[in-house]
Amino acid sequence: MQNEVWLRMGSFITVLALMMIWEAMFPNRTSPVASSKRWLSNFFLVFCGALVGRLVVPAGLAVVAILADQHQFGLFNVVAMPLWLAIALAVVALDCLIYWQHRVFHRVPILWRLHRVHHADPHLDASTGLRFHPVEIGLSIVVKAIGIYLLGVPIEAILIFEITLNASAIFNHSNIKLPNWLENPLRKIIVTQAMHRIHHSQVVNETDSNFGFCLSIWDRVFASYTQRAKKGDDGLVLGLKEYATESRNTGIGTVLLMPFRKTPKMKEP
Repeated sequence: MQNEVWLRMGSFITVLALMMIWEAMFPNRTSPVASSKRWLSNFFLVFCGALVGRLVVPAGLAVVAILADQHQFGLFNVVAMPLWLAIALAVVALDCLIYWQHRVFHRVPILWRLHRVHHADPHLDASTGLRFHPVEIGLSIVVKAIGIYLLGVPIEAILIFEITLNASAIFNHSNIKLPNWLENPLRKIIVTQAMHRIHHSQVVNETDSNFGFCLSIWDRVFASYTQRAKKGDDGLVLGLKEYATESRNTGIGTVLLMPFRKTPKMKEP
C-alpha cells in the first residue's frame, strides 16, 4: 500500500482528463456560466477538501483499517471468509453507506446547508463531481472512518473504494449523453449521467431521488429511484432556484460562505 497516494492521484487525473476531453468534444448542453469561472470555484473546493482531509485523518483512512485489524474489530475481522470476498463485500457496503450519507445530507437542514454548495452549480460537468464544501468533505471522512472501523474493512478495499468513488463522481456528473443502447443497460448497474442529472433538477421531488454515487441498485432497493424527469432529460433545469444567478452560485468566496449565509429569496416571476 506504499503506492496508495500515487495510485489514487494517477487514477483521479486520468479519469478527470478523459471525461473533460470527452465532454469538450461531445458536450450534452451549454453552460450558462463561463467555464473558467465555474472551474476556478469548483477546483478551489477540491484543494480545500484535500487539506481538510489531511487534517481530519492525517495518515489516511488506511490507518483506521489497520487499527480495526489490530483490535480484531468489525464484521470482516470476525466472520471468516476469503480476502477477495471480504474486499468485494466491503466495497459494496461502503457504497451503500455513502448512499445513506447522501440521503441524510438532503434531509437534515444543517447538513443540507453544506450540501447545497454542490447542488447550486448551474451546470453539470466533470468538475461538479468534485464540488463539495470542505466541511462536508470532513464530515464524510468521519462517516467513512466510522464505517471502516465498525465493518473491519480490509485495507485493500479502501483503496479500491476511494478510486471507484472519485471516478464515479467525475463520470456521472460529466456533461455527456450516452446513446440509449448503452444508457439503458448500464444504469441497471451503475449511476449514469442521465440518471444523476435528475438528482440535480430544480424540481424538489426529483432532487430528492437518485442518491446513488456508484451502484444504482440502492435507489431501487430503498425506493428513491426516478427513471425519467418530468420534462425529460433535455428539459431539465439544473441547479437550485434560489441560487440561479451567477453572483449566487459562482466565485471562491461565494461557495465557501454559502452554508453560513441566509438562503436568498427567489425573485417573483
